[in-house]
Order: sequence, then C-alpha cells, then structure tokens
Amino acid sequence: MTHKEDEATEAATEVENQEAHTETTETGQRKDPKWGEMTKQGLVIGRGANKKVIDPREVEKLAEYHCTIKEIADFFDVPRETLLYNFRYTIVKAQERTKQRLRKAQLDLALKGNAVMLIWLGKNILQQQDNPQDSSNLQPLPWSEEE
Repeated sequence: MTHKEDEATEAATEVENQEAHTETTETGQRKDPKWGEMTKQGLVIGRGANKKVIDPREVEKLAEYHCTIKEIADFFDVPRETLLYNFRYTIVKAQERTKQRLRKAQLDLALKGNAVMLIWLGKNILQQQDNPQDSSNLQPLPWSEEE
C-alpha cells in the first residue's frame, strides 16, 4: 500500500469507530453509554429513595421562562406539592422578574414610537378605548310637551 492509501484506510477506520460510538438503539438511546459520577449542589428534597438534589438556579431559570409548576415538577421528576413547598418563593420571584422585564421592553418599544405598542399600552394601562363614550351625553334629552 502507498502512503496515501494508508491515510485513507486510517481515516475510514476512524470514521467507522466514531459511527460505532454514536449508534443508537430503536428507542433513541446510545448503545454504549458512558457512565460517570457528578457531584451536584443544591437543595435536598424528598425522603428515602425519593431524595433528589435540585439546584435552585435551575428552578429559577425555568420559572423565568414561565414554565408551569407542573412542567417544572415533571422536569425534576418530583411531585408538584414538594416543588412548591421548597421553591414557591423562588418561582414567584422569577416569574415576577420576567413580567417586569417584559413590561420594560414593551414601554421601551412604545417610547421609541411603535404605534401598535403605544395603542396596546394605552388600552391596557390607561384604559383608553377605540370608541370613547362621553358619559355626559348618555342622559336622555329633556322632553317637553308644551308647544
């Protein structure tokens, strides 16, 4: 074999080895998973075999995206009640922070002259309407039978 053929054979073998390591089963899981240990810091919740360590920053991040309590609980595989018992304040605070950021972004957009945002904020914050009604004109006109 020539030098170029050797390189081509080595490259093909390397590609085959990489493909072998990334093969998956019918369920989509790797055939040869690599296992290791990882130390995780966070709040220990649950009892006995149900103990889990959950990082409050992860809960906060999901809450900032306005994930529901059920979605966050499912993500960490814990009961909703357990999640709320341990992280209620964190979740509420993160969701409120997102609302404040969104409100600020809307106001910034409106103050830059975005007409649609100006109208929407006017209706929702200032209770403005498309068809204003003058309350003084809602009274019936006086009726007089004298002529």
